[in-house]
Amino acid sequence: MSGGQQLSLTMMLAVPAILAQLSSVLMQYIDFAMVGHLGANQAASIGLVSTCMWLFNGFAMAVVTGFTVQVAHACGAKDFGRARNLLRQGLSSAAAFSLLLGLAGVLIGGALPGWLGGAEEIRADGTAYFRIYAGFLPITMAGYAASAMVQSSGNMKVPSMVYIAMCALDVVFNYIFIYLLDMGVEGAAWGSGIAETLASVFGIWYALTRSEELKITGTKGSFIPPPATRRAAFRVTGPLWLQNIVMRGAYVASTLIVAPLGPVSIAANALAITAESFCYMPGYGLEEASTTLVGQSLGASRRDLARRFGWTTIGMGMAMMSLLAVAMYAFAPQMMGIMSNDPEVVSLGARVLRIEAFAEAFYAASIVGFGVCAGAGQTLVPTILNFGTMWVVRIGLALILTPRYGLTGYWIAMCIELSFRGILFLVYVRSNHWLKKWA
Repeated sequence: MSGGQQLSLTMMLAVPAILAQLSSVLMQYIDFAMVGHLGANQAASIGLVSTCMWLFNGFAMAVVTGFTVQVAHACGAKDFGRARNLLRQGLSSAAAFSLLLGLAGVLIGGALPGWLGGAEEIRADGTAYFRIYAGFLPITMAGYAASAMVQSSGNMKVPSMVYIAMCALDVVFNYIFIYLLDMGVEGAAWGSGIAETLASVFGIWYALTRSEELKITGTKGSFIPPPATRRAAFRVTGPLWLQNIVMRGAYVASTLIVAPLGPVSIAANALAITAESFCYMPGYGLEEASTTLVGQSLGASRRDLARRFGWTTIGMGMAMMSLLAVAMYAFAPQMMGIMSNDPEVVSLGARVLRIEAFAEAFYAASIVGFGVCAGAGQTLVPTILNFGTMWVVRIGLALILTPRYGLTGYWIAMCIELSFRGILFLVYVRSNHWLKKWA
């Protein structure tokens, strides 16, 4: 393929994935904007438990990725019979594992805000939000698995439409539950859960009955993965579980560092992270595209093409996120003002967003670089890189800077860590070690 053809194909896959990421970010933005205007305590209650929600999501998504990478390889090799079997087995595995996670979430939800050091006035709302989220987890993760495997087959358009519809439904149901029914934080959880459920049901239906490459209508197969498929999935899922503990575990540790600063800092931190999501959504969209492009190239025995797609997606991610970082720096107060009417929260959140803007280009390199390696089924070394930077650099610096400079100190630590992580990923991808290990 020529450079222009590669760029065109990358954009064809990346743009729908970026739009899907945008819809996901908008859902978070909507939740925080609707709840944030109820007060700093309400926003802080969601912010307190959000890192644990990321942790649970990460465990479930790792199971999904173990199958989506195999779907990409099977589609690249034109083995659509195997791809259909992987769809069956991936859906059942994601649903079963997420059911266990959901039950665990409901059980620990009552004690969780206290474990995280939340103030008494925000614990009840935090418990309610987390328990409702956990209850919806099995169906939402099954829906995510269906959409992810359709994406891995090369169809980005339909999953993107599903995510955008989910975003629109979230606005409607949040308005009903938060304002019309006056349910506050709990209403936000119900609104998001119902929106995600409706979108998930459609996504599963489409994957099973309408996807040209994956539909199982008229075919037979087992929903229980055979040993070889389980081993192949675990080679990807195992390191991703480790990464989830490393990354999301560090976010939980960060909550413990930030929580003593009080509800204003907790709210500003959570809202700023959500606002920053608009900056890094192209990175995660390109990460999905890179996993599909690299996986299908290797499935077709085209290592040279996989390498070129890797650098194309990384370069595009760094360029897009750099441009958005400039906009984030310029409009940080306005971005925070949409989600909160508390002057202290808005001022503090805008200050830390402007610090983070300087790290976005290298953050893109780490996000998309991980997707490139995942497409080749190589996730162990990237996980080790994430572990070292998160726990040694970010947490280490945060423990020193946060007590002295408050939330600003924590975001300075995060900015330094993200920049260092991005440099390490560029060096690793440049080494081609991830490609040499492809079997």
